[in-house]
Amino acid sequence: MAKQYDVAVIGAGAAGMMCAAVAAQRGKRVVLIDHAAKLAEKIRISGGGRCNFTNINAGPANFLSENPHFCKSALSRYTPQDFLALVKKHRIGYHEKHRGQLFCDDSAEQVIQMLKTECADGNVTWRMPCSVASVENTSEGFLLETDTGDILADSVVIATGGLSIPKIGATDFGYRIAAQYGLKMVEPRPGLVPLTFDGPSWEAFAPLSGIALEVEVETGSGKERGAKRGFFREDLLFTHRGLSGPAILQISSYWQPGTPIVLNLLPDIDVAQTLIEGKGTIKKQLGNVLSQWLPARLAEGLLVANGFAPDARLADMADAKLRKLGDAINRWAIVPTGSEGYRKAEVTLGGIDTRELSQQSMMATKVPGLYFIGEAVDVTGWLGGYNFQWAWASGVAAGQAIGE
Repeated sequence: MAKQYDVAVIGAGAAGMMCAAVAAQRGKRVVLIDHAAKLAEKIRISGGGRCNFTNINAGPANFLSENPHFCKSALSRYTPQDFLALVKKHRIGYHEKHRGQLFCDDSAEQVIQMLKTECADGNVTWRMPCSVASVENTSEGFLLETDTGDILADSVVIATGGLSIPKIGATDFGYRIAAQYGLKMVEPRPGLVPLTFDGPSWEAFAPLSGIALEVEVETGSGKERGAKRGFFREDLLFTHRGLSGPAILQISSYWQPGTPIVLNLLPDIDVAQTLIEGKGTIKKQLGNVLSQWLPARLAEGLLVANGFAPDARLADMADAKLRKLGDAINRWAIVPTGSEGYRKAEVTLGGIDTRELSQQSMMATKVPGLYFIGEAVDVTGWLGGYNFQWAWASGVAAGQAIGE
């Protein structure tokens, strides 16, 4: 005999718990299902264990989607200030770290406990760990076959996330359900992910692992159909396999395979002009001049990679060569060979095509009662709390619609 509920939420992460709590507090009988043994691991590990739970600047401009207007409705109806009110209600201490990013003073565990309490306030039923084998339409509602017994629900919410970080339980469950009901997908790929480089052109930079500096990074022209231009000023980190750090994670969501990213390693200095103007007064070697502005190992690596001898005297260099060097530092164009993949990606780009969903309710327009929220959907935020804000906002949108 199937157990009956008004709504079954599959996936007990950020979006799923938020949706379950909102629907349940509006009087709906809610069951929240997750296949993991440990609750909300992605929240727990986020922000270095302190959960970067939102960004006070979050708005539609901070999100990528093939259908960029879709996210406006949910984000405008549940804002960072709304989530902050919930955090304050639960007396969780927080601080702003960098560019609007808000973190718990203590631990990400506080956010998990807050969401559990909100679910408890609505008498949400938990099934965890519990695997869902199938979801089928019947005349009585959606029948979910699970390894803890069958469930019958009027509505089903898919909040199972994307493919990023498989070691903490990421699966393609949401995509399989979308395919089962004939919903279109935007091809998923890793987002907010380190980029990799190999080949002879990278040999001079491979030994620079651990060096970090603030840079400007950009990619894409935005001119071709579907292209998006990204531009960020953030920290860059050299790794054993390529480049990482916030600058690279941000630009990775805009980068298209086979195209270059362009780095300005000294955004506050016009290198060519400064070197040319200094030829008459600066008696130093080229390597020593660049080491005033850049980490010494990086300065040497850049000179060697561009055919300059680090011990060459600045005064002896032709202006044309200094312009070439300036370009190599202020406009260093390099083509990544790939990324670190879902293993290291913080999010998944793409997912359920939002043109299949109602922007008011997150319900599939072709399948009444079936909802998709959070990372499963083709809405991806920047690094810095934006993806959590989408989880909260999309979860609330679905929870309210179900609760009406």
